[in-house]
Amino acid sequence: MVARLFEPIELRSLRLPNRIVVAPMTQFSADEGVADDWHLMHLGQYAASGAALTLTESCYVASNARNARSCLSLYSDEQEAAVGRIAQFFTDHSDGFFGVQLAHAGRKASAREPFKGGGYLSVEEGGYEAFAPSAVPLADDFPPPTAIPADAVADVIQHFVDGAKRAERAGAKAIELHGAHGYLIHQFLSPLTNRRNDEYGGDLANRMRFAIDVYEAVRAVWPDDLPIGIRVSATDWVDGGWSVDETVELAKALEALGCDYMHVSSGGRSPAQQITVGPGYQVPFAEAVKAAVDMPVIAVGQISDPQQAETILQNQQADMIALARPMIYDPRWVWHAAETLGEHVDYPRQYERGRPDRWGASGINAPGNLIPEK
Repeated sequence: MVARLFEPIELRSLRLPNRIVVAPMTQFSADEGVADDWHLMHLGQYAASGAALTLTESCYVASNARNARSCLSLYSDEQEAAVGRIAQFFTDHSDGFFGVQLAHAGRKASAREPFKGGGYLSVEEGGYEAFAPSAVPLADDFPPPTAIPADAVADVIQHFVDGAKRAERAGAKAIELHGAHGYLIHQFLSPLTNRRNDEYGGDLANRMRFAIDVYEAVRAVWPDDLPIGIRVSATDWVDGGWSVDETVELAKALEALGCDYMHVSSGGRSPAQQITVGPGYQVPFAEAVKAAVDMPVIAVGQISDPQQAETILQNQQADMIALARPMIYDPRWVWHAAETLGEHVDYPRQYERGRPDRWGASGINAPGNLIPEK
């Protein structure tokens, strides 16, 4: 019996060879948004890992949408070409697929990188004006963002559309909209950051409108045979904030429009969040969404053990498993999971000799390794 973790799953025309996803991992290593050799190495190692789908880190759709200046972006020709280089590597060397996560930081824009101490990066220091649903500052050391005027919302949505077009030209096979972790789509969803009194604020339907409009606009230009998913924070972990029940309603609305999956995370919107962290701590949120919709659901969050991942799938709590930090720690996690669960996965031909069952072969008869006669 095949372990569920290694069963194929289909997302539109993509037949994923297993249910393992490499989740976005921000690197803060792009020069003005342009991917470089670090990104090719970082993402390329997962092309050779056996994972079914590898997603870029948050890829920002406009210059003033960036969380920090060193964040990967997709609003210029140079950035598009650099992402295309990575996509081509996947095409040439992977059985898995390469996807781009499109993002807008909203009020989290113009931040200093964590390794530089974090906090707000002023315009005088090279920062830029931040725009958000409402003028609610991120923290005490951040100025209030500029509330997006009603007549400018369509322009912001167009940035996502343009990013999707660039992702297609670059060769990406999937789009994930970043609606989690306190970024712009999440800011529209949460009543803690959305205090608008127009069609994009107020009741749940209005607060969901921006996410739905972005999805529909991107779906209209993205190839029909390729998937679009969304990552969400299922809860703000703050009283009066975005909730699991509201996440379920968003999932239902997006499923009705043809959304291909929901990637269920949590938190990231407020410093007041009270999170109880532990292995698989976000899985119950994925389970709640999965119980309400038929589209695939991705579970993520301190899932590191192959048997833990398999149990989540066997218990019908999710359809796919995403890993980030465990993949940093062990880029061969997929291979090791297969060994643990008694499954076979294909290695790149260059690495076939690395299989444990082939360690006993001396290899001395391989061309170039012949021992000369005495």
